Amino acid sequence: MEIKAIDVKKLREKTGAGMMDCKKALVKAEGDFKKAERILKELGLAAARKRDGRVTREGQIFSHIDGNSGVLLELASETDFVAKNTEFIALGHKLADLIIKKQLDKKTEEIDALITEAIGKIKENLELKRFRLLTAGTNELLVDYIHNVEGIGKIGVLLLVKTEDASLKENKKLKAAAFDIALHIAACAPVYLSAKDVDSQYLKEQEEIFLKQAQNLGKPEKVINGIVKGKLNKHLSEICFLDQTFVKDQNVTIAKYLDNLSKELGSKVTVSDYLYYKLGE
Repeated sequence: MEIKAIDVKKLREKTGAGMMDCKKALVKAEGDFKKAERILKELGLAAARKRDGRVTREGQIFSHIDGNSGVLLELASETDFVAKNTEFIALGHKLADLIIKKQLDKKTEEIDALITEAIGKIKENLELKRFRLLTAGTNELLVDYIHNVEGIGKIGVLLLVKTEDASLKENKKLKAAAFDIALHIAACAPVYLSAKDVDSQYLKEQEEIFLKQAQNLGKPEKVINGIVKGKLNKHLSEICFLDQTFVKDQNVTIAKYLDNLSKELGSKVTVSDYLYYKLGE
């Protein structure tokens, strides 16, 4: 028999179960709405709605690389106890694998169905907070890193390193350097790749703040301008990846480290893109 989309939607709104699960239940119930609702309750899928709105402050960051594609995602739960649950962890890996295989850029009914099914089993609200894919080109190396605290992935990094010589992608030195850079990102949480990427409005606001701070010192205008410039440069060196001091060598910036690496490998090495996720942000 034909199952109308409006009935599937109505059942989903009442039970909180996934669209696919609602449709299957209606088919099994031969269109009987109440019977379908009972089927979902018996499967533990309708229980998910009772947990709607409960805060998901815990969870884990997951990463996965398959071929030239990598994904970083945040899967949230209500408690850290569930975040360590084997079913929760399996769900995180399953979602990451699905996102890569289908090259998804937004949530789908299939994702909703997997999460709803897991909620029915785990009995706690779960939410896919965010995810993003990065794809490596011919001359790019894709690296991931998860920082674990007591068995929970609290910080995740996905990194694209580019080299002019594609054969260097398998070079041990480059791979080790890429991993160290990913560690740096996890530790220093850069907001922008470089100073040129900083929002102009944000820069203007910061400059105004630093100007007010300098004026409060009662210094001459010539000195004030120098103070503002110095404060702005220092701020940019803290939030811009390439200007940050390398966490493994305090004598060089990331830009200088990449420059030295390029000379050592005989091929220019740059960072194309990166993702940084911190649990709960």
